[in-house]
Amino acid sequence: MFLGVDGGGTKTAFCLVDRSGRVVARSTAASSYYFSDGIDLVERVLKQGVGAVCAAAGLTPADIDYAFFGLPGYGEAAGDLPVLDAAPRTVLGHDRYACNNDMVCGWAGSLGAVDGINVISGTGSMTYGERRGRGVRIGGWGELFGDEGSAYWIAVRGLNAFSRMSDGRLPEGPLAGVLRRHLNLASDLDVVDVVHNRWQGNRGRIAALSRQVAEAAALGDESAAAILAEAGRELVLLVEVTRERLEFGPDETVPVSYSGGTFAAGAVLEEFATGLKNRYTGYELRRPLLEPVIGAALYAAKLAGTPLDRTALDALQTVPVPPASGEDDQ
Repeated sequence: MFLGVDGGGTKTAFCLVDRSGRVVARSTAASSYYFSDGIDLVERVLKQGVGAVCAAAGLTPADIDYAFFGLPGYGEAAGDLPVLDAAPRTVLGHDRYACNNDMVCGWAGSLGAVDGINVISGTGSMTYGERRGRGVRIGGWGELFGDEGSAYWIAVRGLNAFSRMSDGRLPEGPLAGVLRRHLNLASDLDVVDVVHNRWQGNRGRIAALSRQVAEAAALGDESAAAILAEAGRELVLLVEVTRERLEFGPDETVPVSYSGGTFAAGAVLEEFATGLKNRYTGYELRRPLLEPVIGAALYAAKLAGTPLDRTALDALQTVPVPPASGEDDQ
């Protein structure tokens, strides 16, 4: 039995997969992004999620052969690694596990853990790729000065456009009305109260507004459409630099896939696909094979030295994907 854990800025997903490729149980817990709420958050979230998924399967943590924990922020503060690496031991009661950044979950799930590049655009954004056993990460610098093309990045630019429309610095488009309705604003300046006071600048709640930017773009808002198109181009740039760093040859095919709910916005995916074609003819854009959380379980099996066979992989590809419910699925 293999446990996959895919952490994120809004929720943390857990699933148990057996050797035949059957998803035995799932659970969801709160965000494990600890930079905002302290590193002790990670152990609390893992304890809740592992307990719930084991209870749903009628198992105990001791029954888990191996686990992989993909944690947001892992590796971005070297001093935190001992605490992060130790947290699952307390929860599982054994050492049959590994930790890394949640980007690995997206790569393993989307490409089935083969050489290639996965771009993640959820609350944040980054790429992770592997070639001949070497991994490269690009992006993922956080919402204050990075995460280009992410849901948070889109939402902040949408809020900026809203403020400019309200002032008259931009012609008012459908985005203004969409945000007024969604946020139930009595006056436009109330958006400051909502975001800074009521939400306390919460990363996930702000990122969720990317849905309203996409809605406005579908209604013909030129500013919103331009934001989504720029997001797609930023994500292409992440892939392009990853390909160069991995030293793919000029004649090599480079499998590329994607994960994160930002790609649910058709305008983002369309700009992304077009941009890839214009940059390098060897890119092969592939629809994601598996969810990141199942990718984490797949990677756990690989790390245990007992990778799932082709029959099991085929079975996993028939597993229905749950509907998106949070900003990491944005």
